[in-house]
Amino acid sequence: MIRKISADRIYTGTTDVALLDKVVIFDPQGTILQIDDIAAHDPASVEKLDGAIVPGFINTHCHLELSHMKDRANTGTGLVPFLQTVVNFRDISMEEILDAIDRADAEMWDGGIMAVGDISNKADTANRKNQSQIQYYTFVEFFDFLQEEGADNWFNNFKPAYDEQSDGNRNRKSAVPHAPYTVSRNLFKKINALNQPGCTVSIHNQETPGENALFQTKTGSFLEFYSGFGFPLDQFQPSGRTSIHYALENMDPACRTLFVHNTESTREDIRAAQAWSQDIYWATCPNANLFIENRLPNYQYFLDTEAKVTIGTDSLTSNWQLSVLEEMKTIARFQSYVPFTTILRWATINGAEALGFEDSLGSIEAGKRPGLLLLNLGEDEKLKADTVVKRIV
Repeated sequence: MIRKISADRIYTGTTDVALLDKVVIFDPQGTILQIDDIAAHDPASVEKLDGAIVPGFINTHCHLELSHMKDRANTGTGLVPFLQTVVNFRDISMEEILDAIDRADAEMWDGGIMAVGDISNKADTANRKNQSQIQYYTFVEFFDFLQEEGADNWFNNFKPAYDEQSDGNRNRKSAVPHAPYTVSRNLFKKINALNQPGCTVSIHNQETPGENALFQTKTGSFLEFYSGFGFPLDQFQPSGRTSIHYALENMDPACRTLFVHNTESTREDIRAAQAWSQDIYWATCPNANLFIENRLPNYQYFLDTEAKVTIGTDSLTSNWQLSVLEEMKTIARFQSYVPFTTILRWATINGAEALGFEDSLGSIEAGKRPGLLLLNLGEDEKLKADTVVKRIV
């Protein structure tokens, strides 16, 4: 059955101006057939809603397999103690892990999320993704703690997780480096060789001051992190430059690159990446940044450089929920100069492009099947503390 839906305002995700007095027409599968003037249709045939219609959300950074760790990590500890908590946590049954994965997947769907860029170190999430209503791009993560001589063993350790994740038109996968501070040059080469040109590769980037300090002067919190786990850094030599430059030296510019967190990224870092490749995206996970380190990126840097920002939730280990809307509200609350339509673009079309799903998701356009959501915005077209999302399609 063909449906016709209208609302007070319709935001397509690609423009800064809301559509007024329009109707979205779509088929039973949710594919948009047309956007038309509402006056051209019998009022009895149109579902008129109060609020703003927006495209379905794209969550470009999640760790679905860590969903069982909700409420198990302390807030405000900083990244290194947080990582130590995650690495050292044990003794959870597979039944509990899989149940938490199922519930987290359902939470994201109910929250209006249509696609997820998901980090995996294991194959625990593979079955859920094959059954989910959500589209997934699985980033199978590799790391070797900068141990050049051990790269082969670490690569072989994570390769089975890569092999077991599905790869097709709906769900895709690629091999990715964890972060500049955990991947040797030898391992970068192996990761690059596993991927095809045009894929998306994500990497955690400049999440904490200690990361830049390691690469600039071989000082900071990561020295304690490595010594605590018994990994020598004797051969590591600082470059005098921020950590993102090490990533750029070793990643493949033929792939779309998604830098994640970017809390400490400067305008100069952003411009360096954009000079390296035109296919650069910047995933921000504001609630996770507040959870772990009580800090946020300076979003003005990304506006000044016309950077393509996307939104992620990170995991339930480092967040209170998996809601793109709550991430949007946090940005609007703490850096309110960012316009609503800009934040919406970050949450929709930019994310779809970063994951390569823009042909079907991310914006309200004829021929797409993006999902339609209803938001209750304030009269000033801004997100409110009590803004909620309702899935229409």
